[in-house]
Amino acid sequence: MKKPKLKKTEKLFENTYVNVYDLIYEDGCHYYDASRRKQDDLLAVKEQAGLPDAVSAFVILSCDDGKERLLLFHEYRYPAGRFVLSIPSGLIDEEDRKDADPAVHAILRELREETGLVLDEKDDVKVISPFVFCTPGLSDESTALIAVHAGPDGSHHLSQSGAEGTEIFDGFELVTAEEAREILKRGTDSFGEPYPLVTWAAMMYFLSESAVQHR
Repeated sequence: MKKPKLKKTEKLFENTYVNVYDLIYEDGCHYYDASRRKQDDLLAVKEQAGLPDAVSAFVILSCDDGKERLLLFHEYRYPAGRFVLSIPSGLIDEEDRKDADPAVHAILRELREETGLVLDEKDDVKVISPFVFCTPGLSDESTALIAVHAGPDGSHHLSQSGAEGTEIFDGFELVTAEEAREILKRGTDSFGEPYPLVTWAAMMYFLSESAVQHR
């Protein structure tokens, strides 16, 4: 399949937090790209995707009552203007990029900060997908999806006291498979609020054959 050829990119807006570019293709079409990346690092101009912008974790805890639960929490999302049911996630920073496995290094840090979980050799961390796009259009933002299966005592050390900067959390929800099915069926969380696509993906993974086989 022949792909459209990118003729040039023009910077429309750029600051510390977000950049907007005009992608101009040879057929005269213009597409606008809101990105965290600088102009020479845009995915549209690269042959290989490289590292994603962020990491997202599907954390499954083996609890003391013998049940497995998916770790979710309520996080305030500023663009949505509300608390939404979320999963541990965060940007890959410069320190993470120095590690042999930047995505795993980043998610271990995010887990400590957002949940208080510190994993050990009994726990398992598996990259499900090294790079998926978060949105279908205006942004090229991407994330790695990582499954974490934590041992029986993991659920006893949960804390949101490590929140940094503008992060605001409001408690955990440890959902069983039955509860995850109900949330998926309902399409909203227990407060009637919509939730992010990565939370939907986490619940689907939790209920999937892949997660069952992993156990």
